Amino acid sequence: MWLSFWRSRDRFSLDQLRYLTDQLTKIQIVNEINKDFVIEALRSIAELITYGDQHDPRFFEHFMEKQVMGELVRILKLSRISSVPLQLLQTVSIMIQNLRSEHAIYYMFSNEHMNYLITYSFDFRNEELLSYYISFLRAISGKLNKNTISLLVKTCDDEIVSFPLYVEAIRFAFHEENMVRTAVRTVTLNVYHVGDDAVNRYITSAPHADYFSNLISFFRKQSMDFNKLVSDTLTNPGPDSTSTIIAAVDDIEDNLYYFSDIVSAGIPDIGTLITDSFLVVLIFPLLFPSLRIVGDNEMQSGVVTSLYLLCCILRILKIKDLANTIAAALFYPLEAFTQSSWGKFNGHISGDGFTSKTEVSENDNLNSYDPRCSMVNAPYIPSSSGFHSAHAHSQNDCSSSNLSLREVLLAYVTKGNDIEVLGSLGLLATLLQTKELDESMLDGLGILPQRKQHKKLLLEALVGEASGEEQLFSPKNSLARDGIGSELEYYHEKIKEHYGVSSQATDVGTSPLVRRFQVIDALVSLFCRSNISAETLWDGGWLLRQLLPYSESEFNSNHLELLKVSYNSCASALMEEARGIWSDFLVTVLCEEWRKCKRENFQTVAMESSSPRKEWTCMLLPPHKLSSEVDVPDESSFVAGERMLELVKVFVLQHQLQIFALGKPLPEQPPIHLPGDLPVNHRAKTCGLDVSGPKPGIELSLGDAVPCRIAFERGKERHFWFLAISVGTSGWLVLAEELPLRQTHGVIRVAAPLAGCNPKIDDKHPKWLHVRIRPSSLPFLDPAKFNDNGKSKTKALIDGRWTLAFRDEESCKSALLMIVEEMGLQSDEVHRRLKPLLNLEIATDSSSSSVCDPDDSSSFRTHPNSL
Repeated sequence: MWLSFWRSRDRFSLDQLRYLTDQLTKIQIVNEINKDFVIEALRSIAELITYGDQHDPRFFEHFMEKQVMGELVRILKLSRISSVPLQLLQTVSIMIQNLRSEHAIYYMFSNEHMNYLITYSFDFRNEELLSYYISFLRAISGKLNKNTISLLVKTCDDEIVSFPLYVEAIRFAFHEENMVRTAVRTVTLNVYHVGDDAVNRYITSAPHADYFSNLISFFRKQSMDFNKLVSDTLTNPGPDSTSTIIAAVDDIEDNLYYFSDIVSAGIPDIGTLITDSFLVVLIFPLLFPSLRIVGDNEMQSGVVTSLYLLCCILRILKIKDLANTIAAALFYPLEAFTQSSWGKFNGHISGDGFTSKTEVSENDNLNSYDPRCSMVNAPYIPSSSGFHSAHAHSQNDCSSSNLSLREVLLAYVTKGNDIEVLGSLGLLATLLQTKELDESMLDGLGILPQRKQHKKLLLEALVGEASGEEQLFSPKNSLARDGIGSELEYYHEKIKEHYGVSSQATDVGTSPLVRRFQVIDALVSLFCRSNISAETLWDGGWLLRQLLPYSESEFNSNHLELLKVSYNSCASALMEEARGIWSDFLVTVLCEEWRKCKRENFQTVAMESSSPRKEWTCMLLPPHKLSSEVDVPDESSFVAGERMLELVKVFVLQHQLQIFALGKPLPEQPPIHLPGDLPVNHRAKTCGLDVSGPKPGIELSLGDAVPCRIAFERGKERHFWFLAISVGTSGWLVLAEELPLRQTHGVIRVAAPLAGCNPKIDDKHPKWLHVRIRPSSLPFLDPAKFNDNGKSKTKALIDGRWTLAFRDEESCKSALLMIVEEMGLQSDEVHRRLKPLLNLEIATDSSSSSVCDPDDSSSFRTHPNSL
């Protein structure tokens, strides 16, 4: 009998649950003496109820019979020790999260116990307690549906008058801790997606609807902080600038996705409320005025930040009215958004430390408005085009306030710096791809994709509309339809009446065809600029590809002339590279970049890509500096390699534009000659070198070799035979050791690239020959050595140097002449292979029959050898 009395209870038994509940009912005070037992009892009850829910329903029946939830509330009232409320919240959270039975959840939410815990005055100065409380709210929200949510609200005349879970959660919506804000968003989204009509009316009624306005005010402040961060980064970039910007971008986009999730819940009027708040609180008074044009000596961080935020808003917030209002507002001058009083929307924001009035002042916008004369002129419109806008400004009229926002974007494309061009192209591309934007709005902006134009005209022609049929088969399908104006007029009227913008749109009466050609004019002007990066030019190439049909009909003579002049200049620079430091890689890089430019490759935008780069974050990051701008000397081969790659990218775009302008398909490979055969008396043949190139240990003839000495280590001079050899577009400097038994032959010990060796006889020692030894490959094309942002994972690379000592001056001069001769043969071969590519008539007529083998040059790459 005594053994039975002292037998321990099974930890997961009903007896253990009975014991714990009985002990809790006996507790009349919680103090330091019994707190440990209370905490352990609370923890064990959570385990037992979770176990019983999955294995034995009697556990929860006992829980209900003994009204354990009431006991838990009583224990909370008795406790003055912080660890007990913390464990109690954790216990209830665990039970709610793990209970599978709907009957059990209904019981947990009934009897007002949950609402009591939700509204209890916890000491939230304890951060750990706050964390458990927020997790408790999130656990409750995870079990909400149309049936359970009714247990957590109080109603009067079928209308909800109290909803503690929602009200208490949004109190922490703007908490400084990101994890708390994230949990609150989860709670609110779980509430919104229940879809209960009474709950929806409650959260959209005053004062609860202020939550959405305050969210956007919070986002406005976050945007201003974000702009300051971008400004500081562009002004004084540091080693962690990129990671800091990316982290801030993630926060910005998380907030926007939260707004998107709210809208997707389908709550009536929420979409309209968010649209109005975004426009009145952020876009009209803050982002649009920041797009002003300023002098070259001023930082444009506000422009870049505003363009990026507009791209994000259009891409993430898929609200039709918001997208179309933003697009329609682009026809207004800047002054419309710096002088507006915002009418009826004044004073609709309150609380939480945000201004109670939507004020528009000089300090509100990211780049405070400045009506001074700008260094950036209006978009260049060739006089021969015949499509002048009635509102186009002359170069002498340089006040940014006179330009519409749309014209400001085009002005940045034609005259802005690289990041301004990228930001403007990004916004135009985002507008073009915004599905919520009406096609007539795109047509009004002049950026309706050509394929959509033809599709619309085809449909009109099929249903028997004469105007559609005439325009479809017209060489200049103007698309000047009556319906375009009506959509614009609707949103212009809405901007005026609903949002209180008093100014008039500047170029509403302009034909869509004129605006379309203004965009084309700006893009052609962009392609003729030499101070813009190739990646940004490729973005412009994608946008142009969307606008133009497969013919030259929409290029006027001035366009073609400008593009041809720019192409010829680029082609001349490319021919100079045939004698440059990286001439042996020129053909290989050109073939690779041709394919990239023709189709999308990773995050590179191409002429025929279906979409531009997915992320426009790059416009915010510190600009990638060429090695010449950092700690690498100008004469470094690393600098020359970067410049060569940039030049090839621009040349490829220019060449493809020439083919595109003629209405011909782009070939898969550039039209260049195949590798030629080596002459019989070629030095590589006489040396016995095969197509695999020089490798350590390979035997070769020393017929033309010159003996020399070189020290790779201090005090350790070695004797070699020196040879300069070229094979096609590749070439090497070779050091071989003479074979003792075959003195006319040697074994290759070291080989280095011939191109870029820059041979020079020492001024004071005429028997010494100095040669530069550059890397055997382009290091920035190696993903293992460079990250996605173009920054080296290793220290800055520097070129090596050889100083070869010869027997006499004649031997030294002989070695120099050998190098010059082989470098000439190498350059001539590069010229020969590129010749059909540089002849536009031949390239466009016979490119389809020409073949580029990207491996023919790589097979001759120098092998990284060492002694």
